[in-house]
Amino acid sequence: MTTSIIIIDDHQLFREGVKRILEFESTFQVVAEGDDGNEALGLVETHRPDVVIMDINMPQLNGVEATKQLVRQFPNTKVIILSIHDDENYVTHALKTGASGYLLKEMDSDALIQAVKVVADGGSYLHPRVTHNLVKEYRRLASDSFGESAATTVTEIRRPLHLLTRRECEVLQLLADGQSNRTIGETLFISEKTVKNHVSNILQKMNVNDRTQAVVLAIKNGWVEVK
Repeated sequence: MTTSIIIIDDHQLFREGVKRILEFESTFQVVAEGDDGNEALGLVETHRPDVVIMDINMPQLNGVEATKQLVRQFPNTKVIILSIHDDENYVTHALKTGASGYLLKEMDSDALIQAVKVVADGGSYLHPRVTHNLVKEYRRLASDSFGESAATTVTEIRRPLHLLTRRECEVLQLLADGQSNRTIGETLFISEKTVKNHVSNILQKMNVNDRTQAVVLAIKNGWVEVK
């Protein structure tokens, strides 16, 4: 099946770069482009895409406000926010308005393609560094709410060897550290394709849809260390 995509960003050169990356994937089709949130609303109404990739900072209607309106008017269209900000306040605000994904503009092509696939399939996708920052904030809030005993419990790491292989446990920890597939491969001296296979196995065994859910579940169960 073809995934139809609209790209909204006020920098034409960046838009063209994103489009070129997406066009390498045979199942993706970029049906329209725009440079403002207001234009996004009209383009979505016309084309009814599966996914909108939207810049967070635009001159008239910004990406967050446009996302809020898009999700309300066109619930079958999923939105991935693009941003230069990795602060958890930006991320949580975007997610609260209905975005299904959040990517930093420093993303590599693999992350972009994977994000579109996951979001189009009904999941959520966060840039690895964003995931790491949210996990650190989660741990801080847990410590503030429940005191030192909670923080101590969180740091008592129990690797899920009943569920995952040792190598998969290593990959899960690196996911929690905010590393991309490429950097995980470099750290473990394995190919990026092998990393992708390990991540797929982890998601299946943990019964989650994406790496963000895997990291959150691992944190709750005390399976990974939050650095």
